[in-house]
Amino acid sequence: MTSLSYKLVFLLVLGVLITACNPEPIVYHQDHYKGLTQPIVPTKPTVSKKTKPGFNPVGTYSANKLTGAYAKSTSARNFIGYMSKQYGFTPNYLNGLLSKARHLQSVFKLEKPVLNVKTSFTPSPGSWSRYRKKFLTTTHINNGIKFWRKNAATIQKASATYKVNAEYIVAIIGVETFFGLNVGKTRTLDALSTLAFHTKRRSKFFTSELENFLLMTAEEGYEPRKVVGSWAGAMGLGQFMPSSFRRLAVDFNRDGKRDLWNPIDAIGSVANYFSHSGWQFNKAVTTKVKKSLGSTTIKLSTYSGNEFWRTYQNFKVIKKYNHSNHYAMAVHQLSQAIKQGYEK
Repeated sequence: MTSLSYKLVFLLVLGVLITACNPEPIVYHQDHYKGLTQPIVPTKPTVSKKTKPGFNPVGTYSANKLTGAYAKSTSARNFIGYMSKQYGFTPNYLNGLLSKARHLQSVFKLEKPVLNVKTSFTPSPGSWSRYRKKFLTTTHINNGIKFWRKNAATIQKASATYKVNAEYIVAIIGVETFFGLNVGKTRTLDALSTLAFHTKRRSKFFTSELENFLLMTAEEGYEPRKVVGSWAGAMGLGQFMPSSFRRLAVDFNRDGKRDLWNPIDAIGSVANYFSHSGWQFNKAVTTKVKKSLGSTTIKLSTYSGNEFWRTYQNFKVIKKYNHSNHYAMAVHQLSQAIKQGYEK
């Protein structure tokens, strides 16, 4: 292996270690990065029964050429060609739609990577205490109890249908969108277009998500410019990226449309997501231990010292929603607090 090859391998390994060892993961909320809600692996879209060549997407968009923020974007033009050839979107429709898509500088700045190798490897005392404080609040718990009581029949049905414990369905929605009160206000088309055509680090992933988004709007009958969500394209009470929406969202109220802004569909879809990820019904998630037991143990830093927790399969399932030990532990502890209050 050449010297250059060794350097490249070293840089790749370093990047993985930095990601894995960050002691205080970002809270992936509306004002942070939501793209990590689902795994960052481009999902190859499939053509559903609704999506056939020549289908008619929603909206009367039409233009002979691409104008606006992406008029000079080779990536945007190539994307239009691909979508037309692969799925039957007309070039005029896509020209008209993407000509109205806005470049969001705020989204561009949030996606721009910030890397400090030194601080990435420096332990952050109390990182779990600070993270926990964001979600294990009286307001979160009380709102979770109210949400559960208001949607008790739906939550019970989803739990029984998909064999996922009810309290974790509630907690995910609580951590993601504060039980639907903070689903995001960014136009999804603008966010994904910005990330696909104006950024480089993960443009392939976001181009795939834009692809899935356009297919989703055509399949479900959504007007593309009316859909809103997080700044990175996650949508609804459960904050699904478009690829996850197409694969795992369910029409739980059977009204003919998958609507993740509707609590009923959102509850069913979160349960379905967990089920597909391997949730073990009524099995342990994590237990506190006195010391590390090896690879099954995680260490969390609090202001009063380190905590050690043994983790099980269900903890890994939560991390498939967001690959962060802090996130998974917050979901677990919030679920238990809400359950305790609900059962009083």
